[in-house]
Amino acid sequence: MAGDKWTDWPMRESLSRVGIPRARTVLDGALIAALSSWAGYSAYASEVFDGLRVVLPPLGFLGCAAAVLGYRATTLANRLLPSLGMLAAVAAIGGGAYAGGADVPATVLWVCTCVMAMERLPLFAALATVAVLATGFVLTDDSELGPWLTTAAVLLTGYSLRLDAAARGTGFRLLAQERVAREAEAISAALGERARIAREIHDVLAHSLSAQLVHLEAARLRIEREPEGPFRDQILERVVAARGMAREGLAETRQALSALRGELAPVEDYLRQLAAADEARTEVTGERRQLTAEASQAVRRVAQEALTNVRKHAPGARVHMLLAYLGDEVTLEVRDSGSEVAPGELGAAGGGYGLLGMRERAELLGGSLEAGPEGEGFVVRLRVPA
Repeated sequence: MAGDKWTDWPMRESLSRVGIPRARTVLDGALIAALSSWAGYSAYASEVFDGLRVVLPPLGFLGCAAAVLGYRATTLANRLLPSLGMLAAVAAIGGGAYAGGADVPATVLWVCTCVMAMERLPLFAALATVAVLATGFVLTDDSELGPWLTTAAVLLTGYSLRLDAAARGTGFRLLAQERVAREAEAISAALGERARIAREIHDVLAHSLSAQLVHLEAARLRIEREPEGPFRDQILERVVAARGMAREGLAETRQALSALRGELAPVEDYLRQLAAADEARTEVTGERRQLTAEASQAVRRVAQEALTNVRKHAPGARVHMLLAYLGDEVTLEVRDSGSEVAPGELGAAGGGYGLLGMRERAELLGGSLEAGPEGEGFVVRLRVPA
């Protein structure tokens, strides 16, 4: 017993019935049924439960069953006093049987009480329980060695069951630790792969876009030195547009790299920067908190695509973006005031993402996206768990 701390409870995995083999459960049930049958037979064989007292053994059995179930619940919660109270109820029923003249049922109940105490209580409380009930063994056994042998048997049996449960609990705890370690390895491997992809994107795409920007800027400067004319103006316009597209692509590439590396800037800052370019109004409500990379990226992409659609289908419209932090989710609403220009089909914008892509991104995260005309304008509403 020196291996246990006297005041420590057995580990929770030991106190639960999880993982006990079916054969062991059947054997435990058979043993309980045998002891109950023996105690019941001995009670009636003692001929002390006659007349109206014939109902006492079944009532006592029901009381013990209720106390044992309560004892399992209180020990699982590591509540010492209620646990001792449940054991005291079982011992008291045994004391009632002894007072009525049924020594065998009383001994069975006291033995079971001692074994349960040794199996599930802190050792100091378990040994105290056995010491108290050992007096009952003396009362029911007149021999010199009988009470000592009974006490030794309950100590050995109860502590063996305790060690068996501790071994099972340790196995479950090691299994849980191994599962956590494997999950950590999987996360580490995923982060490593994301870092590798980020490096590849940076080395190939980002460098390529940066080089395009340099060449386009050089072409713009060269064209501006040429004599003015319709042809020169058309070429300059296309070069400037291509330079803008390359700059936007480079910015988006850097955003993607930041997402892969988990280094995204706060989504509120990104929305304000995005809105500034379109002279949109941004509003943030709720208690700000750190979003997951997936939720943050969904908000950014939906906001970007919604503003792109406004530029294409409602040029000149006023835009209001509302980001709301709710209890367990975040919502984004992008609303435009409409335009005199006839709107086209939102899903056919051809911007590389589209309404369908926005909805799929939201649904993959367990959220939703709604989009459609409202009033004189168009509204896009995104909801994602966060």
